[in-house]
Amino acid sequence: MLEVSNLVHHYGKKTAVNQVSFKIKPGEIYGFLGHNGAGKTTTIKACTGLLQPTSGVVNICGYNIVDQPLVAKQHFGYVPENPYLYEKLTGREFLNAVSAVYQTHSRKDLNSSMHSLLKDLQLNDAADQLIGTYSHGMRRKITLCAALLHNPPVIFLDEPTTGLDAASAKAAKDLFRKHADQGAAVLFTTHVLELAEKLCDRIGILSAGELLVEGTLAELQDRYQANDTSLEEIFLRITV
Repeated sequence: MLEVSNLVHHYGKKTAVNQVSFKIKPGEIYGFLGHNGAGKTTTIKACTGLLQPTSGVVNICGYNIVDQPLVAKQHFGYVPENPYLYEKLTGREFLNAVSAVYQTHSRKDLNSSMHSLLKDLQLNDAADQLIGTYSHGMRRKITLCAALLHNPPVIFLDEPTTGLDAASAKAAKDLFRKHADQGAAVLFTTHVLELAEKLCDRIGILSAGELLVEGTLAELQDRYQANDTSLEEIFLRITV
């Protein structure tokens, strides 16, 4: 579903991402972990076409994000760490504007998806209020709705639970798991290692732009002879 091969990205003389390669299968939540500045967001931006890779290949459902950007972008949803929203639109108007972009989906299906997402994320009562009046957590939730609206086969989530209260975070995690169980491939970044440990099927640990290790928690524990050791302890052992 998502295949990244030898991805490199430079900011001037600085190498932000260095020969990163990984694959995410249908039904899998892949936790992408690393300290600030490790290259996680740069990798996601390159995968979504927001940055032109210096070199390397990103394929989304078989479509190259550089050579076939329009069709590739039809196949993913993206929640950025700092989303830009239209504050003079209501939440419902914003979602209607987003849904108009997805011409390959029926209006009936998109409306059904919108209703379900607003309900699941407890936004029904606020859907007809201006986004400019939303709290940080509400903005995060309307962004999640927009990303999942067209039921994409690939989902990029960059710190998606930041600013959410406990109930909203639980609802969001349930949605991520639901979409993965329905066959989506999910790339998930978070600084909350306990969350990654519970939610992610596989984990990749990035440091200084390089993917140091990847695998299930059990595989990482076995590799570092750390049975019953938490992901946080393994992460610190690898990156510090």
